[in-house]
Amino acid sequence: MAKKSRIFFVTDIHGSDRCFRKFINAAKFYKAQYLILGGDITGKVMIPIVDMANGKWFADYLGEKRNMTKMSEVEELEKALGDSGLYPLRVTRAEYEELQNNKQRVDEEFNRAMKESIERWLKLADERLKGGETKCYISVGNDDDFIVDEVLKAHSSPNIVYCEEEVMTIDGHEMISLGTSNRTPWNSPREADEDTLKTKLEGMASKLKHPENSIFSVHVPPIDSGIDQAPMIDKDFKPVLRGGQQVMISAGSTSVREEIVKYKPLVGLHGHIHESKGIYKLGPTVCINPGSEYGQGILRGAIVDLEEKKLSDYLLVSG
Repeated sequence: MAKKSRIFFVTDIHGSDRCFRKFINAAKFYKAQYLILGGDITGKVMIPIVDMANGKWFADYLGEKRNMTKMSEVEELEKALGDSGLYPLRVTRAEYEELQNNKQRVDEEFNRAMKESIERWLKLADERLKGGETKCYISVGNDDDFIVDEVLKAHSSPNIVYCEEEVMTIDGHEMISLGTSNRTPWNSPREADEDTLKTKLEGMASKLKHPENSIFSVHVPPIDSGIDQAPMIDKDFKPVLRGGQQVMISAGSTSVREEIVKYKPLVGLHGHIHESKGIYKLGPTVCINPGSEYGQGILRGAIVDLEEKKLSDYLLVSG
């Protein structure tokens, strides 16, 4: 009987502590030998929690003013923020005022928060996966700062593998991983023109011995695939409406599509477009985007079952 391998794939958890805990626990729940976290793992927003002195704390939580008088309330808010993918930052009133006028200091605090969050996640993963047979592969996404790579590269663990822009092998199935995306209106840290994307993909794919038996873990989905539909926005970053309906556009990559058509991998694992969960068949390749609802603490993922030379089953799940 051919060896079966089960992968649990998620992406775009954007700093959500709750989603990462669910991700690691999913190995046992879904009986997966391999976990793949496909990028955009860090949060986007930091929320200061200001010590107003005299035992009082204040936070502006996305427009909701929070006044607290107990440390238990502060800790409860910090947990809620972390579970939603937001970074809490305790500061004095003077420190808060300094942050208002010092972008460099804000960047330093944000980098520190990202670094500490990922280090905490890696420690948790080591504890939960220790002694087991499950391996966790982590790559980055277009929203992830390059400090993320530094933390992942520095972490030594038999169960956790940093795989960005590398060719890995999972039970005989070669896998390439790429987090860089095509251009977006948001000017995120890892964006490139399509020719650069093609060069990166070709550099890895050309090394594959059996591309028809491979996995493409590529953050951005192929263009015109249905799993790349994103809201059109105007110059002020507001959604464009026509007839009262939100206008959607294909935001995927032409290079990703071309490389999948050329190499015909078994499966493409994608994300990037949170609202476009789904499955798309591109030639013989099954392309999957599990979508993302990290802000609500909902983990969306895909179970992928592989055999020696085939994709035997796949399923979108959430929890």
